[in-house]
Amino acid sequence: MAETLAELARLTGGQLRGDRKHTIQSVSTLAAAGPAEIAFLADDKFLPQLKRTRAGAVIVDPAHASECPGNAILTDNPHLAFARIAQRLHPASASRPGVHPTAVVDATARVATSASIGAHCVVGPGCVIAERVTLGPHCVLGTQVEIGDDTRLAAHVTVLDRCVLGKRGLLQPGAVIGADGFGFARDGVRWVKVPQLGRVVIGDDVEIGANTAIDRGALSDTVIGDGVKLDNLIQVAHNVRIGDHTAMAGQAGIAGSAVIGSRCTVGGQAVILGHLELGDDVHVTATSLVTKSIDEPGAYSSSLKAMPVAGWRRNVARLHQLDALVRRVAKLEERLRKLVGEKSV
Repeated sequence: MAETLAELARLTGGQLRGDRKHTIQSVSTLAAAGPAEIAFLADDKFLPQLKRTRAGAVIVDPAHASECPGNAILTDNPHLAFARIAQRLHPASASRPGVHPTAVVDATARVATSASIGAHCVVGPGCVIAERVTLGPHCVLGTQVEIGDDTRLAAHVTVLDRCVLGKRGLLQPGAVIGADGFGFARDGVRWVKVPQLGRVVIGDDVEIGANTAIDRGALSDTVIGDGVKLDNLIQVAHNVRIGDHTAMAGQAGIAGSAVIGSRCTVGGQAVILGHLELGDDVHVTATSLVTKSIDEPGAYSSSLKAMPVAGWRRNVARLHQLDALVRRVAKLEERLRKLVGEKSV
């Protein structure tokens, strides 16, 4: 698909500087782009590439307009403009409506005629699949699953009994929605399984990454709000609630019954313990461990930066001495108080 720069500027609300009739066919990087491609400046460290680029146009903020050698679209948020242009120039492939001959669809399932059911899919009893839904090859839907308009499931996605997916969602390969939460009661040295009776309810415009697992609730539902973006290999445990437009990076882990507010971000490999609450606009950096609820908006960290091994070993050795050092300091403080008291008499 190709568009003129005039149309792309209109699409993004940006200001065009240059040839409004120049045609752009695809997006690329500053270093690799050619005359029929558009790139964007994401960071000042790429300024040398901007000055040498052969791109047909570059999306830049107004502060860097003078450093762009050719056509430019000026906007305060180049990354957002690039995303909208990339969507226009590289739309998702349209699926062909219908049910593949190898798919197994229960007679009680309701499947819109505009939906596409891929090879070797299984659609269970009572499922409701709305308009223009796409199921990629080998997807499995349990009993009474509901999927909203224009939601796409890539290959090998599993959505288990009674779970609900909203509109315009995207589930990447291997995602599992509605597996049992990790619920067990102790009986001496043995464990007794607690039936997981809730659902997973996912809002509109949600994207779930490859091999991410979202467990069903134990009694109430696990709830994912509108516009949430989850990266690959994330674990969301039972009864978790995630607010609208929150984003989480790969390998984050959210333990059971945690509540995360709206517009939060959680970095890669961060862990949020169970039954905690994070308010709106809380940002947890990568590899952090959250052990207490956070009420105030802002950025929070608990991880240590990498350092040379020798220095790390010294610090660990001192850490083991910390308790003894605390006791010694307490004794010194007590002695100091006594000395001060004797002098004041």
